[in-house]
Amino acid sequence: MATELKDLTKRAENYSQWYNELVVKADLAEQSAVRGCMVIKPYGYAIWEKMQRQLDDMFKQTGVQNAYFPLLIPKSFLSREADHVEGFAKECAVVTHYRLKNDPDGKGVVVDPEARLEEELVIRPTSETIIWNTYRNWISSYRDLPLLVNQWANVFRWEMRTRLFLRTAEFLWQEGHTAHATKEEAQAKAIEMLNVYADFAEKYMALPVLKGVKTANERFAGALETYTIEAMMQDGKALQSGTSHFLGQNFAKAFDVKFINNDNQLEYVWATSWGVSTRLMGALIMTHSDDNGLVLPPHLAPIQVVIVPVYKNADQLHEVDAHVAPIVENLRAKGISVKYDNADNKRPGFKFADYELKGVPVRLVIGARDIANGTVEVMRRDTLEKSSAPLQGIEEHVQQLLEEIQQNIYQKALRHREEMTFKVDTWEEFKEQIEKGGFILAHWDGTTETEEKIKEETKATIRCIPLDAPEEEGRCIYTGKPSKRRVIFARNY
Repeated sequence: MATELKDLTKRAENYSQWYNELVVKADLAEQSAVRGCMVIKPYGYAIWEKMQRQLDDMFKQTGVQNAYFPLLIPKSFLSREADHVEGFAKECAVVTHYRLKNDPDGKGVVVDPEARLEEELVIRPTSETIIWNTYRNWISSYRDLPLLVNQWANVFRWEMRTRLFLRTAEFLWQEGHTAHATKEEAQAKAIEMLNVYADFAEKYMALPVLKGVKTANERFAGALETYTIEAMMQDGKALQSGTSHFLGQNFAKAFDVKFINNDNQLEYVWATSWGVSTRLMGALIMTHSDDNGLVLPPHLAPIQVVIVPVYKNADQLHEVDAHVAPIVENLRAKGISVKYDNADNKRPGFKFADYELKGVPVRLVIGARDIANGTVEVMRRDTLEKSSAPLQGIEEHVQQLLEEIQQNIYQKALRHREEMTFKVDTWEEFKEQIEKGGFILAHWDGTTETEEKIKEETKATIRCIPLDAPEEEGRCIYTGKPSKRRVIFARNY
């Protein structure tokens, strides 16, 4: 067994430490020399690439096109939309100079005081302002609408407390920004993109999510409505996994983006923005993984199948190589990513532990005796169950097994969420349950004041008002005032 695996903290002992260790030991990411920023290692980036590729295809199926906008934003742009600047001002990194020079004292380089910028530039915390300033040049008539644009980029928010993938100062994401002729069309687009995120989470990440709308207190800065997908981690905490915002005409008015409508009247366009980030990597890890390491859904695993040979000498290895070659070719023909690890610098036991740690969904082990018997050992990562399967037709068996694993880990996560979702009707019940974790369905009087008091006293926030929440007469757990539906409370990452 690999040393890395033996040293992995158990979830029951310290869930937070287990997560931090697993990210590093599974070769996903590590801390960088820049405070609060991470290095995403090749294995971690391969998972992100699969997420990115799939999401990009799903976006394009809705008519969205990709573009790219500048990293640096004039400081004055952030002043044009009051709520927006207030929401991000404390997180902005600011570029003030454009040149360095040698230190006269010979101590490296210093900022050249003569090279101060006329206007400071902000490293984008998000791109609404620079994009809407650009859209003013692209939109003049209803014929230019809808404008459906996405960019894959990095952003920077000066976070003080960071954790790999979940919250870092710099992170990777996509941000969609769309412009529409009508309010109804923009609202429909915001909901459509929320549904794209939910479909991706459930079908590819095997991550069950709840769709809802944020309260006014939790909205994106500058939005009229923020829609969200919320997921539950194994420790019962919530993780916001994607958001879509209906921006109304706020940014259009701030940047004077108007169009001539069908009636030859000039009006402001309607807008949405929506995004997911490398935080999804954290969701993937915390939802499925176990004390043995990562558990990856086959639809996103960089290596879906690993084949490890067992042999005593070079002749046996050559025999195994010859039998494995067509299996690898046939699996790849089915679109399955496979690695044949016949490297002789590591023992099979080390390889088993390493691929288990990295969450490879299916492991095949084959040796001379297996070839003689016409069988192969199959191990599935989600349950750690081993079985023997015929070599003949192993490709079809593996293909079916991968889909079975995908569905199994989704159902496991769904059962966990259902078991950790509770209805409460009193403040005492709420305080008792929130300490145990999970989603709490409770009545709330609809005021920001009550929401903030609940957060202050319990560290629980309203994750969302579920889109499918039925009307139900009740009384707020905190104030006793009337309420017409339950909302979801939880502690969160």
